[in-house]
Order: sequence, then structure tokens, then C-alpha cells
Amino acid sequence: MSLIQTITNNIKAAVGYQQSFDELLASNDVTRAVAMMTAHSERAMRHLQEYEISTHKVMERKDRAVLDSKGNFLRWSKRNKIPIPYQKFINEIALVFLYGRPVKWTQLSENTDYAYSFYKEIMREIHFDSCVRQAKRVAGAEGVSAILYHVYREEATNKPKLLLNVLSKKSGDDIYTIKDQYKRLRAFGWGYYLTEEGNRTVHHIDIYTADTIYRCKQGSFGWEVERRPNPIGKIPVLLFEQEPEHSDVQPLIEKVENSESVEADVIDRFANPTMVATAEILNSLPKQEEEAKLLILKNGGNVSYLTWNEASESKRNQFERLDKHILSKSFTPNIDFDNMKSLGNLSAKAIRKIMLLAIIKAEKHKEKHDEYMNRHASLMCAIMGNVLDYTHKAEHDALDLGHEFQEPFGDDVSDMLADISKQFNDGAMSRETYVELSYLIKDVKTELKRIKKEQAENMEQQMALRRMDAFEPTD
Repeated sequence: MSLIQTITNNIKAAVGYQQSFDELLASNDVTRAVAMMTAHSERAMRHLQEYEISTHKVMERKDRAVLDSKGNFLRWSKRNKIPIPYQKFINEIALVFLYGRPVKWTQLSENTDYAYSFYKEIMREIHFDSCVRQAKRVAGAEGVSAILYHVYREEATNKPKLLLNVLSKKSGDDIYTIKDQYKRLRAFGWGYYLTEEGNRTVHHIDIYTADTIYRCKQGSFGWEVERRPNPIGKIPVLLFEQEPEHSDVQPLIEKVENSESVEADVIDRFANPTMVATAEILNSLPKQEEEAKLLILKNGGNVSYLTWNEASESKRNQFERLDKHILSKSFTPNIDFDNMKSLGNLSAKAIRKIMLLAIIKAEKHKEKHDEYMNRHASLMCAIMGNVLDYTHKAEHDALDLGHEFQEPFGDDVSDMLADISKQFNDGAMSRETYVELSYLIKDVKTELKRIKKEQAENMEQQMALRRMDAFEPTD
């Protein structure tokens, strides 16, 4: 943007000139356009400070000044700072119970086998299952994250390719959004910094709308904007928004960390035995460098040790109460080695009951993540039909995908197989459905071809045997 254009924009803004978001971008006024968007960075940074143990509030404890009897400074006494990573534990448990096993995709439309196979192959190439776990982990920590669907042309083959990029504040990404009154995403901004020639760090903001992509780069006299059509036809972003998993119990976590740090200070000062001796034997104590342990007591001399037997019972009870509240109020089961060892060989149904708190939270998350997976399916169909494989656009557009979240510990597959076998034998289920539901079969399409081939071979053998029986002489 030229200096004259910059001055013109400032004058228009000063006199109250009303410009829409698109008009601001058209005039290269990126600063004011971004100001119209909702910035998520400040909130994400605040939550990230609560999440990372190096920035917990307990780490702000100051060392204690030690003074002599006259108030003169002697030295600094170190104070313990004990951060406890409750936030990460709570977040990881929530993640495992939602995306611990990959989302199961199904084809709901007919005559779209090619598009469905193409979809599964692309999903494998872009590592979607890994990316969605990363995005959920970031959202659980920072409150917001995004998966950016980046289409590009591979230099070696000159073919279009798809790349997924998980955006997070921890990685240095700034997220901006505009939504309408129905909470539909209308524009998405991604801010980042790149080191360019001369070791200069340059601020970039990429803004995506359904029809246009704006590549904005901050220059010496304003912003340089490169516009290009959006080939996908949709905003290529999957936005994850939620309250951080630890937000409701953050005050309790801070209380526990502070109590544990103070308790550690007390233990450091009083846990080691302290010798108490009368004045009559003070001069008879062995020196530090001597090996002798013999003390000779004078008349009336006495020596003893002052020991701290145990901590206050009320403090122990307080910690146990707080620990229980932190886990239960964040819907997090207490999973540790001893608890898991006591489970033994319980069935998946029994384990599900024990982990009920995490199941409840996962079901709550599915209210939003069902929408996220539907949006992902819609984005992928648009990307496949408009960019990656436009020769089969009609079939990609017709592809209808269903999804199912899977239990983290799996199902009781033996009971399920017995149930579907009974229904198949009773004639209440087709062979194709039986094959689809069987956990033993990895490739349903290939297995059905094998079954048809075997049936055809068996039919030919039976027909051959009948022909032989027809020509055999009868007695």
C-alpha cells in the first residue's frame, strides 16, 4: 500500500468514513479490517499461562529475606515453588475419551464408491486423525485452535496436494474470526511472523473468505495485499472453540499448589532432627570434622533431639478433599497405576461404568464435535471436487459421509459378534451388513468380492458334480 493510500485511509477514518470489511481489504487497509475481527490471542495466552507449569501463579512466590536481630539483611532463603500439572492431566484424559480411537467414517450415499475410496486415501495422506487430536489438545488448553486446509501444487509432479496445519498460540499463531448473528464463520484470519532477507521478522496475516484469499504482508509504509480466488469455495478452516478443560477448577489447583509449596517450606525447616542441649555441654560437642560421637556430660548436663513426627492431620485431609474436588468437578476419573491394576480383567462395559465421569464429558463435547466432523466432511468433498480431483466433481459432490465416535477402550467384540451372527442366521441381516459390522474384517469391499468369488466357484463345482451324476449308469 502506498504512502498516499495510507494517508487517504487515515483521513477517511478520522472523519467517520464508514467502510465495510471487504472494502477495507480492497483498499489495503488491513489494520482496520483486522480490528473488525474477533482476536482470540489474548484469551488463549491467558489460558496457556495457566496450562504451562513454568507460568503457574505459584512460580511467582518470592524468596524470603533473612534478617538478624537488629533487622539487618543476612541472606535470601529459598522458598519452594511446586507447580502440579493438573491441567495437562485433565486435558489428556478428556482427549483420550473423545479421540483416543479414530473417528469411524461411513458412506451413506449410493454409487459413490470411487469418491469414498478417494476420501479414505486422502485422509491417510494428510494424517487427519493425528491433526484432530492435536487441535483438540490445543483447544482444551488454550480455549481455541484451528485446522487450516492448505491446498498447493507439488513442484515435482505439478499435481494439487492438500496439507493440514494446526494453529495454536503456543506455536506463535494468532487467530481472528468474523461470525454472523447465527454464529456462522464469515471470515478467518491467521497471523504469523516470518524471518525474511536481512534477518528481518515480518508480520503476515492471511485472511480467508468463501471466495477470496488475502495474503497480507506488513511493509514499511503499510500493508502489501495479494488477492487470489479461493478455489475451494469454502473457508478452509475447522475452528475448535471451548472453555479450557481446567477452567472450572483453576482456583482449586492454585490453592493446592500454594499449600504444597508452603508445606514443603515447613518440612525443609523442621523435618530434620534438631539437637537440644543445656549450656553445660555446649563446649564439649564434637567438631564437625571429628569422627568421635562421644559426648561427656557435666553435672546437670542434658542432650536430646527435637523431632517433627508428622504433619497436621487437617492439612492432609484438606489436600485429599481438594484433589478429589479437582478431579470430580472437571469430570476426570482418578486414573493411576494402583487404580488401573485393581481393575484386573474387567469387561469394557464394567470399565465404562468406572470411567463414567469422563464418558459424561465426552458426550457433552460431542454436541460440538459432531458439527466439527460434519464441517470437515463438507470441506473435504469440496476440496476433492474443486481442487484435487475435479474430473470426478459430480461424484465427490454427491458423496454423503457419516461419522461415529468410538469408545476409547473398545467394545466387547465377542458379544457383539455373537449378536450379529444370531441376527444373520435368523435372516434379519444381510451378508453385506454382517461383513461391515464384523471387527475381524478390515477391508469390507475386498472381503465381499472374495465371498462372491467363493460362492461362484462353489456353484460351478456343484454344477459339475450334477453333470457327472447325470451321465453315470444306474443299476
